[in-house]
Amino acid sequence: MSDELAIRCTAIHLLRSGKAPAEVAQEVERSLAWVYKWRKRYFDAGNWQALQDLSRAPKHAPKKLPERIRQAIRAVRSELEAEAAEPGKLSYIGAHAIHGRLRQKRTAPLPSISSIERELRAAGMTRPRKPKEPNQVMYPHLHPTQPHQLVQVDIVPRYLPGAGGPCVSCFNAIDVVSRYPTGQQYITKRSVDAVQFLLQVWRDLGVPDYTQVDNESCFSGGFTHPGVLGKVLRLGLMVGTELVFSPIRHPESNGSVERFHQDYTKNVWDKIDLPDLPAVHTHSPLFFDAYRRSSHHSALQGRSPLEMHSSRPVRYLPAGLQLPAKLPLTAGKVHFIRAVSKDRQIMVLNQHWEVPIAEPDQGVWVTLQFSVRGARLRIYDTAPDAQRRTCLADYLFPLKEPVLSLRQEFQRHRPDSKRSWAVTSLSWIGKTVSQWVSTML
Repeated sequence: MSDELAIRCTAIHLLRSGKAPAEVAQEVERSLAWVYKWRKRYFDAGNWQALQDLSRAPKHAPKKLPERIRQAIRAVRSELEAEAAEPGKLSYIGAHAIHGRLRQKRTAPLPSISSIERELRAAGMTRPRKPKEPNQVMYPHLHPTQPHQLVQVDIVPRYLPGAGGPCVSCFNAIDVVSRYPTGQQYITKRSVDAVQFLLQVWRDLGVPDYTQVDNESCFSGGFTHPGVLGKVLRLGLMVGTELVFSPIRHPESNGSVERFHQDYTKNVWDKIDLPDLPAVHTHSPLFFDAYRRSSHHSALQGRSPLEMHSSRPVRYLPAGLQLPAKLPLTAGKVHFIRAVSKDRQIMVLNQHWEVPIAEPDQGVWVTLQFSVRGARLRIYDTAPDAQRRTCLADYLFPLKEPVLSLRQEFQRHRPDSKRSWAVTSLSWIGKTVSQWVSTML
């Protein structure tokens, strides 16, 4: 018997012995209303079972799903599971994918995401998620809230069939907020490939505020020369995006594109026979187009990446852009996310930089800012969009060449200029329509 049930029984015994309700309330240390409640319940029922807790479940369930809607949820889940095994079809079977399919079928009333998840659990059609392991180093990171603020870029290697089949470097990029992706595949993995792909990214997705890449030599410029300023770094400065180099050997910091690698591999390489690179080039764009139009993303609240990405004006590369033979240094910023070593140093551009007031294994944010007057390297405790941040170290970065001003065609339009906003919006609308028409051809 629980302690609370014993107190109720004691109160009834005292009442039956002739004590007044006020006396009983004082003795069992409960309110007078409490005594009246349990006295009424006991004497109305005439047995001790009346003192047990009643079920808290509502007598009526007005929000309970109709049986036909429950059947529709299970049927769509089965459809999606079957399609997930088919080449050329997406492999999304969760509640948001089911919600999107029910909406396409004009199912009414349309169940909520939580109702779908509840029905899937009741039907035994879910699998428990694996718990995440805690990270040893807490790295600072950006917190984008709108499309075109942060695009993550990375490479996933895949191998063509046959003994000694060549490795295909699959370059993928995705807008972190809109989930709008693009990709290209190369047999090589050189800086010229990285430059070519980034130009494609900024043509397809627009030029974001930040473009995050990893530390592979094709992006970083290699690991030999101290103070190396490679092609990708120079290209990012030239077009007016702020490159962010992820922490070394920490794919979680590039989590959005890492997750997209899994989707791309599962839907293309694991489901389709790809005998050669032309086959990869044929089937990959089909997946990208289907992904952009899919409404399975939980964070997009029923919208597709295409709808989300098109909700704000885009800053595209100038038409007919031609790169110079040697990319110059341009005024702008480049960022690096690093961990402080045990001797309180970090490695940036193949050079060691002291961070004496930081703690070992502390994640820091490094900003290398170029201006026509020179360059400075500053180390912070958090990312640029944090409300409060502390500069941990400040260094002059030596340069062997001049820094040019950012060209006008690459400058961001200011929202306080009505004319520039109108021009940007018209350019965005024209580009969006052009891209939409191109997908129909």
